[in-house]
Amino acid sequence: MPTPVYPPKPSPGDRVAVVSPSSGLPELFPRPFELGLARLREEFGLEPVEYPATRRMGATPRERADDLHAAFADPEVKAVVASAGGDDQITVLPLLDRELLRSCPKPFFGWSDNTNLLAFLYECGVVAYHGGSVMCEFGRPGAMHPLTAESLRAALFTPGPYELRPAERWNDIDRDWADPATFESEPGSRPGGGWSWVNADRVVEGRSWGGNLEILSWLLMADRAIARDESAYDGGVLILETSEELPDAREVFRVLRCMGERGLLRRFPALLTARAKSWSFERPNSPRQAARYAADQRAAVERALREYAPDTLAVFDVDFGHTDPQLVLPYGGTVRVDGPARRVTVTY
Repeated sequence: MPTPVYPPKPSPGDRVAVVSPSSGLPELFPRPFELGLARLREEFGLEPVEYPATRRMGATPRERADDLHAAFADPEVKAVVASAGGDDQITVLPLLDRELLRSCPKPFFGWSDNTNLLAFLYECGVVAYHGGSVMCEFGRPGAMHPLTAESLRAALFTPGPYELRPAERWNDIDRDWADPATFESEPGSRPGGGWSWVNADRVVEGRSWGGNLEILSWLLMADRAIARDESAYDGGVLILETSEELPDAREVFRVLRCMGERGLLRRFPALLTARAKSWSFERPNSPRQAARYAADQRAAVERALREYAPDTLAVFDVDFGHTDPQLVLPYGGTVRVDGPARRVTVTY
C-alpha cells in the first residue's frame, strides 16, 4: 500500500466537483443543496460543477463511478465534494479505476457512507478529508457553524498543521429538510462539556484511518478497501463515529470485537471517537435517553479497548461525526494526539 500523499489544494476561483457517489438526495431536498452551492460560491469563492448523477435518485453504481472518474480526470477541477451520504456506496468501489484516481489526485471531502471512498483513496495513496458535505455542513440552516467553516476553510485552502478544539455547544437534533421553516433559523444547541481522555500520558502521531463504524463493518465483511497486510495501519490514529441509525451499544461492541479478533484494533496506538449522535426522527430520544445512549456507546468502546488494545490513547466526544459542528479530519493524513497537553493537531 503506497504512503498517502496530499493532493494540491484549490484556490479561490477554482472549479470544484460536486458529486453524489452515495445517494442523489439533492433531487429530493433541493433547498439545502442549493444553499450549500451558494455558500461554496459566495463564502468560499469556489465554482461548483455538477455531474449527471449529482441530483438523481436511483443512479446506478456505474453512473456514480463515471461521475467520480470524470471529476478526478478533469484538470480544471481542483477538489471533489460529496453532496451527502447514503448507504450503498460499497457497490461503487469495484467499478472505480484505481490508477486514474491515483494518477489524478484531488482533495475529496465526504463522510458517513463516503467512508467507502475515503478508505479506497487511502489504498490509492491519496489523502482525503473526513467531513464537509454540501447539504449538511455547507447547507446548514441559518448559517454555517463558525467552527465547521473555520475547519473547512483551513482544510480546503491552507496546508499545514491545524489544532482542533472542542465545541462549546453542539447539536444532534435534526429538522425536516422538506419544511421551508427549517431554514429560517439556526439549529438549537446544548453545552459541549469538552473532550474526555484515556491513557493520556503519551503523544501519538500517525496517519488516520477509520470513519463511520457501520460502513467499516461492511467493508470488513465484503473485504473491500481493507489492506491485505494489516501492518499497513501500524502506528496510525483510528477515527470512529456512528450514524443517525443509532446502532446500540451491543452492536458497537460486536463490531469492535471483530476488529479486535482480527488484530486490527491493536494496530492503532491512538483512537479519536466522535461525539455520539443520540437523536433521530425514528428515535427522538429525550435528553435523559440521549445521555444514556451516549454513555452506553462509550462504555462499549472502552470495553473493546480493555479487551483488545488496553494501552490505546483514546479521546472521546470529538466533534467530527454526525453532530453539529463538525471538524474536518484528514483521512490518511497526519494526526497528532498529545495526551499530556490535551491537544489534537491535524495536518491539512
